[in-house]
Amino acid sequence: MNTTNNFSNIINSRLKLRAGPAGLHFFNRTTGLNILVDEITPPTSSWSAAPRHVSIALTNACDLECSHCYAHKHPSILDFNRLMSWLADLDANGCIGVGFGGGEPTLYPQLIELCSYATRKTNLAVTMTTHAHRLSDQLLNELVGNLHFVRVSMDGVGTTYESIRCRPFDALLERITAIERIARFGINFVVNSKTARDLDSAVHLAADLGASEFLLLPEESLGRGGGIDNETSITLQKWVNGYRGSVPLAVSEGGAEGLPTCDPFIAETGLAAFAHIDASGIIKRTSFNESGIIIRENGVMAALDKLKTIK
Repeated sequence: MNTTNNFSNIINSRLKLRAGPAGLHFFNRTTGLNILVDEITPPTSSWSAAPRHVSIALTNACDLECSHCYAHKHPSILDFNRLMSWLADLDANGCIGVGFGGGEPTLYPQLIELCSYATRKTNLAVTMTTHAHRLSDQLLNELVGNLHFVRVSMDGVGTTYESIRCRPFDALLERITAIERIARFGINFVVNSKTARDLDSAVHLAADLGASEFLLLPEESLGRGGGIDNETSITLQKWVNGYRGSVPLAVSEGGAEGLPTCDPFIAETGLAAFAHIDASGIIKRTSFNESGIIIRENGVMAALDKLKTIK
């Protein structure tokens, strides 16, 4: 038996390879396995041109009115055929995953077809950020096999959550239990003066539900959000420093200041690591940036190249 060839076949069929300044990055979209070989620095000419991850706001539409929402409120929705072209180009240029959001991505009329295309025709990991209330059993059944990770927004628990989202908290828990049957999931938790008191309860509940990650999102001063205040920031820092729970913590890049973080891709930052495409077809450095580059007929990579020239 040729062991080398067998290993090579496993690599080619199950792991996507990305080369960059951090080293050689192998990724399995089904299991979420990441292997970084940082003893090797690939030549610059071989580095992947696309960001490691790209978030895409499929639509600005949302059926909730959350008090801290930063998403744009003007009506916009991305064209399906353009999206397919962008996904193919991102995949070919070394992107390992796309995250569909909004607005609320389950309001995008061709969500099922889009996830199916991304899974069948590319090697991209497909993730989604959602409030989860529209993820019916029927929709979840249609997404089976075409969705690798779901990020569920859960800002506070019980009455705190209900005062922000105006939806029953028990209904959210029911939907999370349903999601867990078809894909791995994590919890997105916006931290502000109202939700910080629920951190312990929320992370314990996340562990009980089987979450793979608990993502802390200190509130941004954008849109309806007033931003996290200094007192709450200090509370969050103390909470993170004392955290001993079983669910891995993560934090948004913009909210990481003052928090202990561990980034194995420290050499791969900025647009090498992440970009955002809004529902108007503008590619930006993050979803919080007001400006960016319109993706025109020459494609997403041309727009990305132009964005890289802007400081």
